[in-house]
Amino acid sequence: MKLIPLASILIFSSIYIPSVSAENFETCVKRLQVTAKEQGLSQDIIDNTLAKVKYVPRVVELDNQQPEFSQTFEGYYNRRVTEARVVQGRRLLKENRAFLEQLTKKYGVPAQYLLAFWGLETNFGGYKGKMPVLDSLATLACLPRRSKYFTGELMQALKLKQKYGFSSDDMVGSWAGAMGHTQFMPSAYAQYAIDADGSGKADLWNSQEDALTSAAYFLQQLGWNRNERWGREVILPRGFSYQNTGKAQIKPLTDWSALGLLNTNRTPLSTPDLQASLYLPSGHTGPAFLAYENFDVIMRWNRSTFYAIAVGRLANRINGGGVLTVKPPEMPRLSREKLKALQESLNEKGFEVGEADGILGSRSIIGLQAYQKSQGLIADGYPSVATFQSLGLSI
Repeated sequence: MKLIPLASILIFSSIYIPSVSAENFETCVKRLQVTAKEQGLSQDIIDNTLAKVKYVPRVVELDNQQPEFSQTFEGYYNRRVTEARVVQGRRLLKENRAFLEQLTKKYGVPAQYLLAFWGLETNFGGYKGKMPVLDSLATLACLPRRSKYFTGELMQALKLKQKYGFSSDDMVGSWAGAMGHTQFMPSAYAQYAIDADGSGKADLWNSQEDALTSAAYFLQQLGWNRNERWGREVILPRGFSYQNTGKAQIKPLTDWSALGLLNTNRTPLSTPDLQASLYLPSGHTGPAFLAYENFDVIMRWNRSTFYAIAVGRLANRINGGGVLTVKPPEMPRLSREKLKALQESLNEKGFEVGEADGILGSRSIIGLQAYQKSQGLIADGYPSVATFQSLGLSI
């Protein structure tokens, strides 16, 4: 699991490479051994595992990513909700239907959602990561930025090793320590992993039964509502007021229906007693999604709007649903410097968006919408070419 705050409508990636001395790492590991002793870990684990962890420069590189270029919703979605993944998900649904139905009955999470999480996290177990988890977590624990968090995760990973007898060589995962078919961090593993196959240990690497059961239990504990779906694609009416978008604008379905939103087949929305928010991940030219309570549950697993939509849509496709009615448009990848310039210009013009950090969070989106409205532009809060041009900025 990647519990990474991604408040913006864009996702960024690039790499900045710092340096950390081997001497500092050695000193840090000695401090970690004291912490391990205080937390009740055995001397054997401390001497033969923790004392032998290695510094991993690549982990430091990845942890210190400095966002420079945006990833568009179109690029993100099309690489994750693929036809190959849909076909494989449908096959796995058919092959494991009885087991998955048992999980749904017990935990309330429909099979297609469990498969969607599994598909997005590790391509149904096809790639669970190759980084040594203990080395990665020790390296991160010795970096000042999130030392407390990763020290805690390292201690949990060591406790898992002590409890279940996992080999250090077998404990592999993502660079940040996420593990197994469903990419649980050690703290989530310790709290939510279930030995579903009766092997005597919850093994999220090698037991699909354990992994999917644990995912179902975890989602139940996060608040999954068994009586609701995640959300749906909708069609917006002409002249729609885009100030109604975003998580903060939560309304009952009766209100959304009154505003003219339609199902993708252009029939009126059904209006059960549900609250929903409207998301436009690629602006007014792209698809629109009404998101319900379970959408927020997905975002407690991974705090990315893009991720949550991809999970919901992949679940829909696995369950027999069709492709998006409105295709995500191709958008330019924006540099962080250009987004900073956008924010600076908005601040200068009196549309306060806070610090110009190159990340379009909720405050920036609200300020951008206000500016767009003042200029007669479509006020969807998306950094469009027309908006940049209106501000006299190049894109």
